[in-house]
Amino acid sequence: MPTTIDNIEVLFEDNHLIVINKQPSDIVQADKTGDVALLEIVKNYIKIKEKKEGNVFVGVTHRIDRPTSGAVIFAKTSKALVRLNEMFRNQEIEKIYWALTSSLPNEKDQDTLTHYLKKNEKNNKSTVFIKETIEAKHAILHYKNLRKLDNYYLLEVKLETGRHHQIRAQLGFLKCPIKGDIKYGAKRTNENGSIHLHSRKIAFNHPIKKEMISIIAPLPKNDKIWEAVNDL
Repeated sequence: MPTTIDNIEVLFEDNHLIVINKQPSDIVQADKTGDVALLEIVKNYIKIKEKKEGNVFVGVTHRIDRPTSGAVIFAKTSKALVRLNEMFRNQEIEKIYWALTSSLPNEKDQDTLTHYLKKNEKNNKSTVFIKETIEAKHAILHYKNLRKLDNYYLLEVKLETGRHHQIRAQLGFLKCPIKGDIKYGAKRTNENGSIHLHSRKIAFNHPIKKEMISIIAPLPKNDKIWEAVNDL
């Protein structure tokens, strides 16, 4: 069962790593906003919980966008950090997201989307290309429709590659942007600045213990649309 302490929801923890259920307002790592990063909150949580003196080591293994919610893995040792980073590079960690969109990509209940994405540093946005393009990276995801709501579809998205804004950009390119994601084509924002994209599940072989770990991140609370699919 998840444990909530100091406003962070811990989904899994041992001596080597900790998995947090990130809220849409959290930033994983410090940025130009100056807001307190989830990384620092996790460090403080460990410092207090384990009664550590001095600095606490916590390593960032991957990031999810600020308006996105769901599972994020942090390393508690340098050994775990090195191995997790390698596992992410080698695509050895299964990442499954849930996304709410107003339509289906290409009007299909399930499909594989293959594009090329090029990140624009100035506007922090990825441009999608159909064909191979200079400096653009190959992007592949698989999706299936889990449920049709009154105005939205619930898509389960499995990433095969991990590109900048990949899910947001690919779905937006096909005219089915994620709810609230005006950067990629949604008509309006969500009141709390979130988008309806959630890192629902991560599964991987433990970097130290070599046992299989599978973690489901509960959906954001106090959200009527997420609540409508909370039984899945």
